[in-house]
Amino acid sequence: MSLVRVAVADGVAELTLDRPDAGNAMNPALIAAFGDAVRTLGARDDVRVVLLRAEGRMFSVGGDVGFFADAPDRGAALGALADDLHAGLRALLALDVPIVAAVQGPAAGAGMSLTNLADIVVAGEAATFTVAYAAVGLSPDGGASWTLPRLVGPRRAADLMLRNPRLSAAEALAIGLVNEVVPAEQLAARAAEVARQLADGPVEALRATRRLLRDGVDRGLDEQLDAERRSIAQRAASAEGGEGIEAFLERRAPRFGEAPRSTQS
Repeated sequence: MSLVRVAVADGVAELTLDRPDAGNAMNPALIAAFGDAVRTLGARDDVRVVLLRAEGRMFSVGGDVGFFADAPDRGAALGALADDLHAGLRALLALDVPIVAAVQGPAAGAGMSLTNLADIVVAGEAATFTVAYAAVGLSPDGGASWTLPRLVGPRRAADLMLRNPRLSAAEALAIGLVNEVVPAEQLAARAAEVARQLADGPVEALRATRRLLRDGVDRGLDEQLDAERRSIAQRAASAEGGEGIEAFLERRAPRFGEAPRSTQS
């Protein structure tokens, strides 16, 4: 059985970490399965949104410290693990669709790094977030040193990385690490609802918006204004833009696309 399950239904691709007995700790096998799963999605043309999930009580405790400890050459082992993880994350971002994460419990280390890459994070009340690397004498990976300052600001990011506090779901909501917190029993349904809303939306417009948001952090205002002008002109000339404008004028709900078939692996 794969350590990462893939299911695609009506445009929503669910990626589920499935190593619950180990807290979904990221060892070479899980990271390889994650990369394979994402690349499988990259070969499809019916994925409109990705929903990241995890089995068990924990979202992910991060890297498998037992694997690190047993490696004959720990530096080489962690370097190779980071290479594979980062390849999978690059492939995930290359899908260029909205990413939703459903976090039911602890997200630590690379587990938290993964949630930081999501566009929308829905957390259960039992979720916690810990950068964790410094606790075992390591520095971050998984893009955390890039995403975290952009999510919460450089000074708060430094505090989270250097002092390593564990944040509750409510604390994570307060500083912008998550978008909403729901009771545990509502998490799966709410995350699926958010993913469904995005999948039913104008996928090309959402892709363009995500690119503007992500690229904009490294641009000046003048350059960003030019990028926005190019993007909105392209969207206005597209079939999606035409449908959205016509639906608005006709006072009806827009029909942005047909729902793809369901498949599972």
